[in-house]
Amino acid sequence: MNKLIYLDNAATTPVKPQVFEAMKPYFEELYGNPSSIYTFAGKSKKAIEEARENIAAFIGAKAREIYFTGGGSESDNWALKAVAFANREKGKHIITTKIEHHAILHTCEYLEKLGFEITYLDVDEHGAVHPEQLEKAIREDTILVSVMFANNEIGTIQPIGELGEIAHRHGVLFHTDAVQAYGHVPIQVDELNIDMLSASAHKINGPKGVGFLYIRDSVKIGAFIHGGAQERGRRAGTQNTPGIVGFGKATELARNDLKQRRTKEEELRDYLIERVLAEIPYTRLNGHRTQRLSNNANFSFRFIEGESLLILLDQNGICASSGSACTSGSLDPSHVLLAIGLPHEIAHGSLRLTLSDENTREEIDFVVDKLKEIIERLRSMSPLYEDFVKENR
Repeated sequence: MNKLIYLDNAATTPVKPQVFEAMKPYFEELYGNPSSIYTFAGKSKKAIEEARENIAAFIGAKAREIYFTGGGSESDNWALKAVAFANREKGKHIITTKIEHHAILHTCEYLEKLGFEITYLDVDEHGAVHPEQLEKAIREDTILVSVMFANNEIGTIQPIGELGEIAHRHGVLFHTDAVQAYGHVPIQVDELNIDMLSASAHKINGPKGVGFLYIRDSVKIGAFIHGGAQERGRRAGTQNTPGIVGFGKATELARNDLKQRRTKEEELRDYLIERVLAEIPYTRLNGHRTQRLSNNANFSFRFIEGESLLILLDQNGICASSGSACTSGSLDPSHVLLAIGLPHEIAHGSLRLTLSDENTREEIDFVVDKLKEIIERLRSMSPLYEDFVKENR
């Protein structure tokens, strides 16, 4: 196969043509600053508000509860820091999990240096949080629970509604990093007891550099960026009109084909998983078998190094990753895989393949066939594998 096969959609996605066309006028003709008062600028402001309404409707929120940001990491930072600073007189205890994105984990580390106490919940071997663990961890001084909706590496979907209900029963705010789930999983913030939610456009065929934070009206927190009245005075700075318009269009497209897209992705995902597990020995599927994102498959292959695997896949035109794109330069094994109980040597041999509805069964067959060749080649050079085979003859 002589074409590129892109299987890293959890890292980013291509901008769809409809999204690009919706954005173009706001680069060229309708370039007015939406904060200006003349009619020309008003067209940009109207486009932003239409995108805000579109996004709010998708998650069952009010338009005024959607605040545009520069992306998911900014939204996560805002949620944690703003709640912490606004509620420190009430308490300084925050609960999260050991498998969060580093936008959450590093923000928690920062808050710990300022005197806040963080509880990092364990997960089971599938990467799931058990609600009773959250119940036990809540204290009188707990001010926030933050649990990601679906894990960016292993795809496991958390019982968000149940976790949010527990937090609310104790009078604690509940935030979810839904960067991987938004546009891929149905989300209704009231039904799921969500007070704040982070999302990013480039995970759903929208542009990079734009996201949003949903903040329920009843949540009283301060501004994250000071210097202007944009985003109801909470996030200063000239709004990214083309990006926001693109996010709104990407949301519209994701909403319209959500069910059909998930069905196709699940069929491809399951076909991929079944072939890999059946045809490549000493392989483990990471994450929950069914309660996972429709496009996520994460494997650990014993007796190989993930970096070598990625390089050889790339030489065959296959784009994949070993985990989060934010940590792709790190030599350390994934914190997510360690948290679900994998030893270092197995965690190092991991591969994340994330599909889209544009992928085909023919592509999956090509990828699995190449995987078999590459893993056999890498294992043939491994003294550990050689010793293992001798011992198990």
